[in-house]
Amino acid sequence: MNEHKPDNQLNDETYFGYRKVAIGEKAKLVRGVFDSVADKYDLMNDVMSLGIHRIWKRVTLEHTGLRRGMRALDLASGTGDLARLMASLVGKDGLVVLSDINFNMLKKGRAKLDDLGVIGNVDYAIANAELLPFPDNHFDAVTISFGLRNVTHKEQALKEMYRVLKPGGRVLVLEFSKPVNPLFAKIYDIYSFTALPLMGKLLANDAESYRYLAESIRMHPDQETLRQMMETVGFNQVDYLNMTLGVVALHTGYKF
Repeated sequence: MNEHKPDNQLNDETYFGYRKVAIGEKAKLVRGVFDSVADKYDLMNDVMSLGIHRIWKRVTLEHTGLRRGMRALDLASGTGDLARLMASLVGKDGLVVLSDINFNMLKKGRAKLDDLGVIGNVDYAIANAELLPFPDNHFDAVTISFGLRNVTHKEQALKEMYRVLKPGGRVLVLEFSKPVNPLFAKIYDIYSFTALPLMGKLLANDAESYRYLAESIRMHPDQETLRQMMETVGFNQVDYLNMTLGVVALHTGYKF
């Protein structure tokens, strides 16, 4: 069941998974989760999604509309999977900025891209999605994959994405969502709350962080709610594509 509540509904509190915490505490708690999982992040992504996350990101890449010479911003970039793919589209005359609020994750991403030889058209920035350190109308595309659900004030982050986009640019939000088949949704719930913490314990020695990740997915807005949030902050032609029976949805929107 989706239990997302608007950012302003809880006053001085917000949700960290299923737990209510002070607004000022959430960023620190999220940072602790990703500090803990950084070393095993890529491995756990492959195990938890059975490798399907690579397909989800490829589909996202196909919707960016990026061409040579363009600029793109990848928020909550983590270990840089999507940013690496976008760098190949914009070419040596373009630029992709990898950003993350977590230093350890960004460090892992930079080391990974350096090892892969992705240099020259990429830059790196520690950035809070709610207060981006970039000028207005700067990027041709802004992406965020599996990161929006960890943001405290999602509406504010969406406003910032809109601000830094050029007119004609597009935003792409790839995130876990609400399965569309009721039977599959029940199976997915069992998997999320039993298998994910167990795999976290066995592979990363951290069951609690992966329990939080499962909870954060359930607390994230469903497909229609997120569409409405994007429209409210100004995005046009907002639409979404369900993948894997709605386990993941790719939302797209434009700035006119």
